[in-house]
Order: sequence, then structure tokens, then C-alpha cells
Amino acid sequence: MIKIKNLDEMEHFAKVLVKHVSAQDIILLNGDLGAGKTTLTQFIGKGLGVRRNINSPTFNIIKSYQGTDVKLHHMDCYRLEESDEDLGFDEYFEDNAVVIIEWSQFIAEFLPSEFLTINIHTISEHERAITIEGHGTHYQKIKEAVERELSFD
Repeated sequence: MIKIKNLDEMEHFAKVLVKHVSAQDIILLNGDLGAGKTTLTQFIGKGLGVRRNINSPTFNIIKSYQGTDVKLHHMDCYRLEESDEDLGFDEYFEDNAVVIIEWSQFIAEFLPSEFLTINIHTISEHERAITIEGHGTHYQKIKEAVERELSFD
């Protein structure tokens, strides 16, 4: 478990994560409303060189941003809770982009078998606990690299 005490530490976590992700990586962000999923996405985008403001794509469901070397697709699937509609997710998963998905449980049947899951648990107004799960060898290596790097800070 990684303890996050403030926004600076969340940004540091994102910077470490960005060092280990690349195009076609899929990151699922889990957490309650207000846990910091979109904030973490904003920091990841900043680390990837996205200059535009990243906000929650709740009404658009998917927003895409150009980073320095790679695109970022940000999906918020909250509104798809009662839907089984495929919005062409494969095109996004196969694109030359990092894909971040909030509320991924609502599109579970469309997800590839391998991905990185980041769980954000609210401890208090400013504190969060983050756990990482790697599904597949590639993502397990990312998990281990991030945890190893953060354990020495």
C-alpha cells in the first residue's frame, strides 16, 4: 500500500508511474466518487506532456489528449452502468496511446485480459491509500517497478 498525504505526493506517484508506462498500456482507476481518480489522471497526463486541461469526461465518456510522445485516452464509464453498448473500445485499446479508465466495472466485458489496476482508497479529506494490481506479466512488472521506486523515497 502506498500512502498519499497531499496533492504533491499524488503528483509524485503519477510521475513515477509515467516512467514505466507506454503506448497501449491500459490503466483502470478504481475508487469512490471524490477519491482522486480524475486528479491522478490529470497528473499522469501532465507527466505524459499533455498541455490541455484534463477534466472528467463523464458526459463525453471518452476524451483524447496529445502528449509529447504518446496520446492519452481518458474514459469515464460511470454513465454506462445500465448499458451494454460497445463504443468501439477496441479502437482505443489498440491505439498508440495510454488508456485510463474510470468506473471500468461498467465495461468489464469489453476490457482486454491484461491491464494495470490502481485502487484509490480515501483515508481522510487529503489522505489516500493506493494499491496496485498487475494483470499480466507486463503489468506486474510495472507494478513492481513503481512500488520498488516509491519504497525508497
